[in-house]
Amino acid sequence: MTSVPTRTLNNGVAMPQLGFGVFQVPDEETTPAVAAALRAGYRSIDTAAIYGNERGVGRALADSGIARDELFITTKLWNADQGYDSTLTAFDASLDKLGLDHVDLYLIHWPTPARDLYADTWRALEKLYADGRTRAIGVSNFKAAHLERLLGSASVVPAVNQIELHPGLQQAELRAFHDRHGIATEAWSPLAQGAVLKDDAITEAAAAHGKRPAQVVLRWHLQIGNVVIPKSVTESRIRENLDVFDFELSPAEIDAITGLDRDLRTGPDPDTLN
Repeated sequence: MTSVPTRTLNNGVAMPQLGFGVFQVPDEETTPAVAAALRAGYRSIDTAAIYGNERGVGRALADSGIARDELFITTKLWNADQGYDSTLTAFDASLDKLGLDHVDLYLIHWPTPARDLYADTWRALEKLYADGRTRAIGVSNFKAAHLERLLGSASVVPAVNQIELHPGLQQAELRAFHDRHGIATEAWSPLAQGAVLKDDAITEAAAAHGKRPAQVVLRWHLQIGNVVIPKSVTESRIRENLDVFDFELSPAEIDAITGLDRDLRTGPDPDTLN
């Protein structure tokens, strides 16, 4: 079993730097996929209310026999549930589906600026955190302007911002903002849905290290300090995505991959999604 390094969040909680995501995995397929991930050695599982598969995650966790304190479970509040009271209700529903009495990280899924509710929503997350129902709280898909506004009224600085991030969309300025405020950067779509895997900088590094291109990209994420949550439903790929701790990219290889940044956004723009 691979031992995954951890990232210490700004409240002292240790979060595995490499986890397993279940975005777009149907509920019935989620249970065997998460079970395979847990067998492979993953201990961090990332889901969300809108994915419709929290029950599938919960079944796999219950069947695994793994002690709760060895797991790191993340879920996210959907846009339609933003607002103080509705957030608390939605959190209860997520816990019930997961079959847990707490999660390790709870995130606001999108800022949805047109709704103008994320400050009130954050107050609810702060209550959940104060009550010990989540070990850490954070956001997802927030740009610097959204974070600045949140920090103006927040009592708790977000521990994590989970954003689209990969060699084609590196978000260097936002990552620098995170560093200044002690916010961990977590990358979703870390492989750009495969769009970067044929770039020369990646294929050449893969050949040099005897690895697959996806493993090179995941290694790049880890070396620049990102938390990363690749997704697969294929057991061999699930294991391959975890097999990235026995090699290291050179500074020249890191620089070559950094040169692939080209504003390649594969998901929605956080300023416009509501």
